[in-house]
Amino acid sequence: MASWTGRGNHGLVALIFVSFVLVVPAIRAHIGEMDEYWQRRAQLAEKATLKAYHPNPHEVTNELNLNVHKALSGMESTRRELRKYDGPCLATNPIDRCWRCDPNWVSNRKKLADCVQGFGRNTRGGQDGDYYVVLDPSDSDMVNPKPGTLRHAVTQNRPLWIIFARSMIIRLNQELIVNGNKTIDGRGANVLITGGAGITLQFVSNVIIHGLRINNIVKGSGGMIRDSEDHYGFRTESDGDGISIFGSSNVWIDHVSMSKCSDGLIDAIVGSTAITISNCHFTNHNDVMLFGASDSYALDAHMQITLAFNHFGQGLIQRMPRCRMGFFHVVNNDYTHWLMYAIGGSKNPTILSQGNRFIAPPVLDPQNNATEVTKREYAPESEWRSWLWRSEGDLMMNRAFFVTSGDRAAALRYSSVDLISPRPGTYVTRLTRFAGALNCRAGQPC
Repeated sequence: MASWTGRGNHGLVALIFVSFVLVVPAIRAHIGEMDEYWQRRAQLAEKATLKAYHPNPHEVTNELNLNVHKALSGMESTRRELRKYDGPCLATNPIDRCWRCDPNWVSNRKKLADCVQGFGRNTRGGQDGDYYVVLDPSDSDMVNPKPGTLRHAVTQNRPLWIIFARSMIIRLNQELIVNGNKTIDGRGANVLITGGAGITLQFVSNVIIHGLRINNIVKGSGGMIRDSEDHYGFRTESDGDGISIFGSSNVWIDHVSMSKCSDGLIDAIVGSTAITISNCHFTNHNDVMLFGASDSYALDAHMQITLAFNHFGQGLIQRMPRCRMGFFHVVNNDYTHWLMYAIGGSKNPTILSQGNRFIAPPVLDPQNNATEVTKREYAPESEWRSWLWRSEGDLMMNRAFFVTSGDRAAALRYSSVDLISPRPGTYVTRLTRFAGALNCRAGQPC
């Protein structure tokens, strides 16, 4: 079991005013004191963002499409069963096929880190570290967290693969600030984070979050909170996001079930990039995902995010996602519910929508018709018509429609002969069949 050995207290250092772009309050998030520690972390995070950025994103989208083709080869049915599936292991997409049907997954937990695809494909989390077993669901001390708790685990400086000794409900008293090179692996237990603050990834890289249930997240009041073994500092009030990704890179969120947070379910802002969000189930929320929060933060142009094999389900309203700048691959997701729009954006993001299923809500009021999948914000048509928003192989149902824009030929940097077309939206029910947190048991496939 890991133990805390840090004795530093840089969080009490007075705020130092320097001419450094990340000190600007608008992008400081909830850091109450931008001391030397946070300045150094911000500088390292910006370098990691630039290193993680892929200069030709179509190579990444093409590779994922190819792997979907391989995963579906030999599968005949594309229909999602209405009843609960209780047959033999059926892994229906390339990420799940990599690990799910192994009955010895408990002994091979770290195999999961080899399965990520999309823009977060280089994320390995705590694969190179020891296992850390969370024994205690309490969260009573924000500065000196108790060994055996989730907060103690995530603030360690070394790589760790964090697992849970049993099913537990965790109420976070304040935002959980995750240090880099961590995997939070909920398989084999029913781990519910609820009723308190959410999870924060700030100026870190290489984090996997898998198999958690997250709901009813509220704002944290702030205060002194530990963020690593050798540092804690003052934090202002948190927003109430389920998962907040801030200035971070190489992040993979997989098989997570989320609903009912005070702010967003997942936000990725301030130059965050190399992110994959896959196999998740989202329900009962208004502002689901925000990718990019400022029109003036230039590093967001390096944002590259893959959304794959997710189910956007009951009770959702908008932002699935809402994007600024950057490149966003939205592939083989199932959109069965929205009330305002599904995919939106501003400030010229590139959005490649491939092989999704969009089921529009019924038109109850002609003046508030939400059958359009897309929404451009804060720009006239004369401006947004040049934004590259493509729909390829999407299945449109109940009068849903996607408004495309931009010059497709200008976006393809190599021959169309080399491109792999996405599987059409008719395959989505199979690809997303097991979205959300899984009920994994030792000795059996998940």
